[in-house]
Amino acid sequence: MRLILSSIVVAIASVVAGCNGLSTKKQQVSQKEIAQKEWTDEMLMDTLQYQTFQYFWDGAEPNSGLAHERIHLDNIYPTHDKEIITIGGSGFGLMAILVGVERNFITRDQAISRFEKAVGFLEKADRFHGAWPHWLMPDGSTAPFSKYDDGGDLVETAFLIQGLLTVKEFLNEDTPREMALADRIQKLWEEVEWDWYTKDGEDVLYWHWSPNHGWKMDFPVGGYNEGLIMYVLAAASPTHPVDKKVYEKGWARDGKIAKDTVYYGLETELNHYEHDNAPVGPLFWAHYSYLGLDPKGLKDQYGDYWKLNVNHALIHYKHCVENPNDYKGYGEDCWGLTSSYSMKGYAGHRPDIDLGVISPTAALSSMPYTPKESGQFLRFLYTEQDSLIGKHGPYDAFSFENDWYLPRYLAIDQGPIPVMIENYRSGLLWKLFMANKDVQKGLKKLGFDSPYLAPDA
Repeated sequence: MRLILSSIVVAIASVVAGCNGLSTKKQQVSQKEIAQKEWTDEMLMDTLQYQTFQYFWDGAEPNSGLAHERIHLDNIYPTHDKEIITIGGSGFGLMAILVGVERNFITRDQAISRFEKAVGFLEKADRFHGAWPHWLMPDGSTAPFSKYDDGGDLVETAFLIQGLLTVKEFLNEDTPREMALADRIQKLWEEVEWDWYTKDGEDVLYWHWSPNHGWKMDFPVGGYNEGLIMYVLAAASPTHPVDKKVYEKGWARDGKIAKDTVYYGLETELNHYEHDNAPVGPLFWAHYSYLGLDPKGLKDQYGDYWKLNVNHALIHYKHCVENPNDYKGYGEDCWGLTSSYSMKGYAGHRPDIDLGVISPTAALSSMPYTPKESGQFLRFLYTEQDSLIGKHGPYDAFSFENDWYLPRYLAIDQGPIPVMIENYRSGLLWKLFMANKDVQKGLKKLGFDSPYLAPDA
């Protein structure tokens, strides 16, 4: 597997030049000059962020400005309409656009115009007690995710709201145009009926509700997974909040969530799998809720969330280094398992369910937790092979063991990469999201400690 170097060279040149028509002739850097340079860590991160940002910029669905569920460069879409919009991935994409501003890939004005377009679409799109469905079509109508999943999706909505509130904190209070947009975002946030999704007052949040099938999906969200941000936002809502007991009884399972284990010599901190006794989940659990929610110094009665995520990433790293299945390519420079494409279609990957598939987002989005180990993987991808990267960054997954990869991307995998790398580099998205007063009140309500929480927050 070999990387097409010229595409990366062009990306670096674009980054250095300022991109998107902002460059001048003097600023242009030749491909030859770039190719002759040693790849510094900064160059590698610049390139990776630029390419993955482009999934959500040039690759956006035109009518909404939001994220396509998937982009297949081979133009083969086996089961789903290629124009489908993903709600959770769009939340990640809004944050990626902020990275674009921070890194001078686009101007602030370009970003504001895109945010206005996205918010205008979301205001008119299908919602169910304030929650968006998992998927939308370009006309704003629901695209069913499965037979009974044709209504509100509270987890995906939480990922979108995380992105919207981060954008809101980015907006300038002294600019009427930006403040008008902030007010519209606040309205969307306040219209989500988090309390409705307790299914008539149960002490747990339910993932789905459908006007056609009611609660038939029957998916109460509890025990540790990617859904922490949903519970934080539900508690934080200024209009439709849930009580702390919903967090304690539903999410934390009356304290059972704190029953951790030791795996690869590391404490898991929380109970990742209450029912099937698996030690840790796929690595996206360490990313999705923490694109905005800063785990540094974040603690509650159940655990230390920085330790949780650092150890989660290190366990995956240690598993790939030990390589108990003797898979080709696994090692210090090539690691990371999460839910992604595979030879068998979309699949969940974790140390105890390992098909020999590496998903680049797993290690790359863990950069804040494992900078050395993630940096090694980044350098390997961009300097030691040459077929695993296209115009939107590393492809979704690959297997050296099976000599397999496809030139395909998923929004929910590409989105965390530029965001989490920016959090590693500057803390930008963490600082913005954690500055939101509603979020601070919600965290305090649930008993969290964080450096962002003033005594009177």
